[in-house]
Amino acid sequence: MTETTAHDVKKVLSPKNLAKVERGEDLYTFERATQFIQFKNRIDQNIANHPILTNNTYTTWFRKGEINEAQMKDFLIQFSVFSNLFLLAQLKKVINADSIESMRASKEILANELGVIFNRGQKVTNQDVQSAEELVSAQGSIEGGTFRFKAAHFEWFYEIAQDFGLSWNDIGKRKHGSRSTLFFCDELSRLYGSENYETSQAASFAVENWAAAGFWKDLIEGLKIFKEKNKKNFSVAYFIHHNQIEQQHADHTQEELEEYYFEHPTLDEDHYIKCSQEMLAGIEAFWKGLDEQRISL
Repeated sequence: MTETTAHDVKKVLSPKNLAKVERGEDLYTFERATQFIQFKNRIDQNIANHPILTNNTYTTWFRKGEINEAQMKDFLIQFSVFSNLFLLAQLKKVINADSIESMRASKEILANELGVIFNRGQKVTNQDVQSAEELVSAQGSIEGGTFRFKAAHFEWFYEIAQDFGLSWNDIGKRKHGSRSTLFFCDELSRLYGSENYETSQAASFAVENWAAAGFWKDLIEGLKIFKEKNKKNFSVAYFIHHNQIEQQHADHTQEELEEYYFEHPTLDEDHYIKCSQEMLAGIEAFWKGLDEQRISL
């Protein structure tokens, strides 16, 4: 291995995995590291620069806070369908995990979505909390965590929907989804929840990159402006909480990609990139559908 290549490896790999390569642990060879750099370049070209990650037209518009009441209701309804049907995809990811560690990682997400509060070593003693905002944490683990109905993410979202005159039966069901929203949800189920774990991991990588691309920040900013302009009193904490969670995930996305690459020497790079692109196409369809609908409204 040339000195230049060694420099590149040190520049690209996370400290944790670089240390494994330097120690020569199991599959963490310098040869595999140089192969990863080439794969990472393909990832950057084919995934990281995808338009939905770099230029989300809908959330760029939403950020300005120029959304009207009808557009807001449409956004809330379609987002509620994605939020609720995501549970099915996440459950499939738990079921189809390739190891107990992978299953537990997927359970962390699912159980937290359903209302298990991340345990930070603190007990919730107030039995009469008024909102999920007082309960949830973006850090910790579901291990030893406490379940609260109000901490369920969809119930939290329902509180926002009510502020816009939407009832329980107006949101969250498949029948409420537009064609583009349902396409996205079905792609989540097919790819993210796939029985083929390599497909699932590729879709997960795409989802994590999407979640970390800044759309939560766009939504938060737009909602705050809308609240101020229209003298509304709904909470934006649901969106702030998810943004905090995704920022933590983003810090580990590259490291997790490295580990998966090193520990799966039979990885089909073409298949991985193809599945990631298909997942991003599903995500793109969701936002494009919202963008087309908001223009008509």
